[in-house]
Amino acid sequence: MLPQSYELPAAVVLLFGGLLACVAGYRLFKFVLGIYGFVLGAMLASSAMGVTNTTGMIVASLVGGVCGALLLMFAYFIGIALVGAGLGALVAHVGWSSVGKGGDPPALAIVVLAIVGSIGAMFLQRYVIVVATAFGGAWTAIVGGLTIASERTVAAKAASATNVWILYPTSAPGQAWVPFAWVALGLIGTGVQLRITGRKKS
Repeated sequence: MLPQSYELPAAVVLLFGGLLACVAGYRLFKFVLGIYGFVLGAMLASSAMGVTNTTGMIVASLVGGVCGALLLMFAYFIGIALVGAGLGALVAHVGWSSVGKGGDPPALAIVVLAIVGSIGAMFLQRYVIVVATAFGGAWTAIVGGLTIASERTVAAKAASATNVWILYPTSAPGQAWVPFAWVALGLIGTGVQLRITGRKKS
């Protein structure tokens, strides 16, 4: 979580980082791992701070983000497995929400799809990295774009000093078109990577 005033800059980072991952994730995989490691580390570290501790949230986000980025960048194979697991978990969440079910998907479904994704990522590294970064980047970009689009309505709620922005990376409430846009953008990113940015150097 971050102070409400930091919502727009964070959403811009999500939007452009997601688009970069979507179209060039394989070519810039270590860099993309760094971006997602930073986001994950910042989310986990800042959530340990109280909502009234603005400075603590910012410092925890930066420190946790740097630690997460370094961890994923240097743990390359672990990062690949985590990318596959993350894609499996994302598919579980999006699939569950697209069929009209409320709340979170069953834990067993998340675990199974995460395991399948991580195993697949190790055996088919190039293709899994391309697909995972394309679809993961597409979803990140959509979350960032939706946050930017809703900034006008959210700004009115930022008057309270205790108001914070919490990133929910797997939710897009009230947006029935989002799963279709995610699949379309993910397919476009996959095509761009396989044909242009993700091709093996001769």
